[in-house]
Amino acid sequence: MIDLNIDSIGQKILAEVADLHEIPSGAYNFRVNSQLAGRHTTDNIDIMTKDGLPGIDIFIKPGTKNESVHIPVVVSASGIKETVYNDFFIGDDCDVVIVAGCGIDNCGEHDAQHDGVHRFYIGKNSHIKYVEKHYGSGDGSGKRILNPVTEVYMEENSFMEMEMEQIKGVDSTERSTIAELKEGAKLAVKERLMTHGVQSAKSEYMVTLNGSGSTADVVSRSVARDSSSQTFNARITGNAPCSGHTECDSIIMDNGKILAIPSLEANDVDAMLFHEAAIGKIAGDQLIKLMSLGLTEAEAEEQIISGFLR
Repeated sequence: MIDLNIDSIGQKILAEVADLHEIPSGAYNFRVNSQLAGRHTTDNIDIMTKDGLPGIDIFIKPGTKNESVHIPVVVSASGIKETVYNDFFIGDDCDVVIVAGCGIDNCGEHDAQHDGVHRFYIGKNSHIKYVEKHYGSGDGSGKRILNPVTEVYMEENSFMEMEMEQIKGVDSTERSTIAELKEGAKLAVKERLMTHGVQSAKSEYMVTLNGSGSTADVVSRSVARDSSSQTFNARITGNAPCSGHTECDSIIMDNGKILAIPSLEANDVDAMLFHEAAIGKIAGDQLIKLMSLGLTEAEAEEQIISGFLR
């Protein structure tokens, strides 16, 4: 168990959003209810408190490989509303995993909200894997609100993998992601999202391919249950010989609503851009097949959704 004066609720949230059951071996910065709960740096990764703004600056030295940074956020007090600014300065020739994520447990009557603004400046030839998970819990009437903003600026031949996941408990979220890629840079985004009740979720991706040979692949899989609503808006702009692809694949259930808006803009004759969007219900033959194996209809639905979002 993690022992940084973090209570059992905080421990559960850390397990959900960062898969942490013990203190990580690499660099980390834990934020709990708007306060620093623990920090550790390494010889190659430094974390500093911002001057004049809430948040941190993370400096990763050129050539840093096989290291990790964990920066999870826990909100377990009703009524907290905060905006945090985190900047990542990543040197050339790095290979690093960055795990973020925020969990809100709201058992009170006031809304709890965390807005995180993350900016990545990725050096030449660097490979970054970024994992961001959002989670909500608590039986209070106050809402759990998360509005992440991500900006990515990629130098030549860099590569960034982004895994964005929100599966449970967040009442309202508006995600905005902006990326600008130079020559040979590659961006791969996988978003997984499920809403239920009367939750709402909006995802916006604006990717600009400025360099020759740059590529982007933005893929979203989502499920809208009950009376929840979702909007997916992905725009890829090609300003050079490049390749871009965006895809939205969604399951709609009950009285859910889904709006998918994939769009492309080509400003170079050698820009190759593609988009796909599909929204549909769970196929009846899938349900029948699983139910023939002994599952109830509800169990069969859960099995299909779990496999779809994997």
